Amino acid sequence: MGRTLTPIQQIEQSIVKRYHETLWSPFCRAIKKYQLIQPGDRIAVCISGGKDSMLLAKMMQMLHRHTAIPFEVQFLVMNPGYNEENRKRVEDNARLLEIPCTVFESRIFDIANTQEKNPCYLCARMRRGCLYKKARELGCNKIALGHHFDDVIGTTLLGMFYAGQLQGMMPKLHSKNYPGMELIRPLYLVREEDIIAWAGANGLSFIQCACRFTERAEQEEHASKRREVKALLKELKKTNPSIEDNIFSSLHLLQLDTMVGWKYRGEAHSFLDDYDDRGPGA
Repeated sequence: MGRTLTPIQQIEQSIVKRYHETLWSPFCRAIKKYQLIQPGDRIAVCISGGKDSMLLAKMMQMLHRHTAIPFEVQFLVMNPGYNEENRKRVEDNARLLEIPCTVFESRIFDIANTQEKNPCYLCARMRRGCLYKKARELGCNKIALGHHFDDVIGTTLLGMFYAGQLQGMMPKLHSKNYPGMELIRPLYLVREEDIIAWAGANGLSFIQCACRFTERAEQEEHASKRREVKALLKELKKTNPSIEDNIFSSLHLLQLDTMVGWKYRGEAHSFLDDYDDRGPGA
């Protein structure tokens, strides 16, 4: 008879076997393709308690265990003001997944919820700043966030539909306010539906946003803009199954000579700047 696996061994085995093609392979491919990890890195994996960041933490732990790349990893949980139930679930899941976390406190929910407009934007900005600060205190040079393939597409469409601009989500970024620090997104090529499938197959249950403002907003008549975009994509996939892949690919194949205007490093440019020097295009 074969050896009986422990719960954590089953979870880890599911990542590298059953979900190898949909989770482990795109995770490793993104790290290589976008050069997210370099020898000597000390990376703070930031855990919100949701499915994405928990899976990211587990896979970063497994990569650290088996890769030939010499890097260190630190697991950070910032408590922005979770209620007791949600905080307990985050800590319980971390123990279940055998992820050793450093937990630190903040009052971000209290501060963000005083804002009438864009509390989610303020919350995200404050969270990132706190994570950068704590990661640097721990000697890290990078923070890893759990944004995935669907977040990349959603952010692009949100910018087009509601902000009037074409803007992507980069797989890595240098920090503006914390010199020497960098943000990386190792789940960049991983799809949300596959994360959900993995969690369900292993009987795992994670917290959602857990923000008091979000709890109120979800009771309102109109859904969030991000959910609207998800619903639209779901409908469009019925007649165009490749639509998400095409949107994602377009971010890698921008035809700049067809753009009327663009910004680079905060400076606006127009096709008129060198129009007469371009030559025939029709």
